[in-house]
Amino acid sequence: MEKVNIAQKLSLFSEFWSPKIVGELNGQLVKLAKFKGEFVWHKHEGEDEMFYVLSGVLNIEFRDRVETLRENEFIIVPRGVEHKPVATEEVSVMLFEPNTTLNTGDQVNEKTRSSLDKI
Repeated sequence: MEKVNIAQKLSLFSEFWSPKIVGELNGQLVKLAKFKGEFVWHKHEGEDEMFYVLSGVLNIEFRDRVETLRENEFIIVPRGVEHKPVATEEVSVMLFEPNTTLNTGDQVNEKTRSSLDKI
């Protein structure tokens, strides 16, 4: 059992779209990430995904609408729902996902991170 200082962990990395593991509980990973720009359209067939905005503004695009998340807001994207995160400016997020979740879901491309660093 160790406390985690989110600001300190965020200071350890600068790359975008490369989540870092900061905790694990009950088969779920707690991840921190920095986003900037557009991600890819994707979905997760077997997992729900939670985006919690720590700082900045994050748009989650869905095929029929856009949800804008600001600091201290979160959204849970149900399994099977296609979505695309977009950050006009840098945004820091916390993700809660099963440990089987691939960041690009059903898409494998240059943004896919099959092995994540634990910090």
